[in-house]
Amino acid sequence: MLSSIKEYLPGPPTPGSIWSTLGLPSRGTPLHDLIHLGLPFEYLNRIASILQVERKVISQAIGVSPASLVRRAKTGRLNTVESDRLVGLIAVFGQALSSFEDDVSAATKWMCSPVRGLGSRRPIDMLCMRVEANAVLDLIGRLERGVLV
Repeated sequence: MLSSIKEYLPGPPTPGSIWSTLGLPSRGTPLHDLIHLGLPFEYLNRIASILQVERKVISQAIGVSPASLVRRAKTGRLNTVESDRLVGLIAVFGQALSSFEDDVSAATKWMCSPVRGLGSRRPIDMLCMRVEANAVLDLIGRLERGVLV
């Protein structure tokens, strides 16, 4: 029996979004495939440039040790776990950027500052575990909707 269910393929990212700026799909199989393959190391540099922070800040945020960072630079590719964490960082930053009306410096400042709704932790320090990254996304959603935290 032939199934009439087709795989959902998202449209292109909104022009000017963090995803389009990076040249990455924002969801779906193309993104999954890139993560499984391991993102090119260059994406770590690109996101550091966009956030206007040092590369080591991004590598710490996604749990890449200095020694691993050197190895990844040589191989030119992040591993699957690091790629997944970097995509999580991009998703969180994209939501923060949207909340701050595309003001990169305001979104970066928020990401790098202690936030009361996160137990006074910095959002950028909560990206190594999916559950914490989701807590940051949840907080952003509550703030956008005016829900008390």
